[in-house]
Amino acid sequence: MASVTYTNVTKKFGDVVAVNDLDIFIEDKEFLVLVGPSGCGKTTALRLLAGLEDITEGTIQIGDKVVNDIAPKDRDIAMVFQSYALYPHMSVYDNMAFGLKLRKMPKEEIERRVNDAADILGIRELLKRKPRQLSGGQRQRVAVGRAIVREPNVFLLDEPLSNLDAKLRVQTRSEISKLHRQLETTFIYVTHDQVEAMTMATRIAVMKDGLLHQLDTPQMLYDCPVNKFVAGFIGSPSMNFFEATLKKSGSKIIVDADSFLVEIPDDKKDLYKEHLDKPVFFGIRPEDCHDPFFIPKDVIPAKIPGTIVDTELMGNEIHIFLENGDHSFIARVDPRSTVKPEETVDIVLNMGNFHIFDKETEAAIR
Repeated sequence: MASVTYTNVTKKFGDVVAVNDLDIFIEDKEFLVLVGPSGCGKTTALRLLAGLEDITEGTIQIGDKVVNDIAPKDRDIAMVFQSYALYPHMSVYDNMAFGLKLRKMPKEEIERRVNDAADILGIRELLKRKPRQLSGGQRQRVAVGRAIVREPNVFLLDEPLSNLDAKLRVQTRSEISKLHRQLETTFIYVTHDQVEAMTMATRIAVMKDGLLHQLDTPQMLYDCPVNKFVAGFIGSPSMNFFEATLKKSGSKIIVDADSFLVEIPDDKKDLYKEHLDKPVFFGIRPEDCHDPFFIPKDVIPAKIPGTIVDTELMGNEIHIFLENGDHSFIARVDPRSTVKPEETVDIVLNMGNFHIFDKETEAAIR
């Protein structure tokens, strides 16, 4: 098994900087997810590690070995792509065994590895079938199995669930997490789906425009985002943001968003004294916005009025889309709520869980 280290890694395509001075240390046996919007550099970072792209600047190490100039086949990695890339004329067995045969591995060892991988993935009964006889989920398992048989130090997975339907994505991401625990190998996984990242990762690297914005555990990213971008990217639906100013009112500090005022709790107001009368973004997650008739315990309440534009019944909750002055925001409320479009309600914010970001730098103020 092996750790992976990116040190000052930069990749340029002409004048375009795809990855910019990337520094990440990925521990042995860790499940790290690279996440971000399209074009953020996450897939390029993975391809640099795989040796499918040349590094412009910096170094990548697998264990204690610098791999910049090592051929992809000699890096002891295995990659699972978004497209299954199976040979249509070959059986499942032959697809999984193909790379091992190229290495002239003994037939008995190939058979052991393929059968062991098939047992892990629950596809033993599919080994004689051709890819056209498989469902999308089965093809994805075969693609993963082809990587497993190599018994690599590092698994690289590039958006492997993108071609699956929603229900199968949920099932397969659970299987991949289980597989990571079974194999006890380093996994590096690329996705644009923050739900996949939150549910699977040991740690998450959030990227945008080639830059690493934050590297932390899923819970820390959710609770303590370093800036407005990370706060808005992690969480579904996204965090609500309101342009506001912090103002002093007697001994209190108030968030003034023009169309509403809310008070910062006493135990947190000292954090914001240096930012009085400065423009900020006030952020609060939809799950901290409640129907006034169904408020959970331990909420520090502050009311803001909102006109309901639309509602979405999700079964276990209702998403309410609201407008307040020039602001649009979302509340995730109790499914017993009876609110309807075009009504005006006082949404209750939990001021125990809010975020303030500097308007100019968009950095979190803590």
